Amino acid sequence: MKKTPAGEVVIVPRNFKLLEELEKSEKGQGDMCISFGLVDSGDTFLTEWNGGILGPPATMFADRFYELRIHCPPKYPAQPPDVRFVSKINMGCVDGKTGKVNANKVPAMRNWNRNMGIEQVLQSIRMEMCNDQNRRLRQPPDGTTF
Repeated sequence: MKKTPAGEVVIVPRNFKLLEELEKSEKGQGDMCISFGLVDSGDTFLTEWNGGILGPPATMFADRFYELRIHCPPKYPAQPPDVRFVSKINMGCVDGKTGKVNANKVPAMRNWNRNMGIEQVLQSIRMEMCNDQNRRLRQPPDGTTF
């Protein structure tokens, strides 16, 4: 949602929101510890995305790059994207068999609103890596995948 200069609330259509997010990511604006972009540049519905998170320093995730898949459902941005790790990872908010991120355990997904986006979800997952319950968890060998 955005407000006009007159104070009216305008609901931004799904594709406009996703195009704005894609443009910001492609221009390298925002958090440089995360990245995201379309899986297929020909995806006119902007549904399937690749994501990446650089592991935070002073954690067991440090010096690693984690690959993710992000699915923006038809009701996005009214509902959060579905996120799944491709890179094997050991975290309390990630299913150890499938790599699927549990939306109820990631603050940005649990408290989702339509003004948020893919960037906020990836930042929130990265912050969970710093969480006391996750930061010291032993990790699978680098390069393994789900």
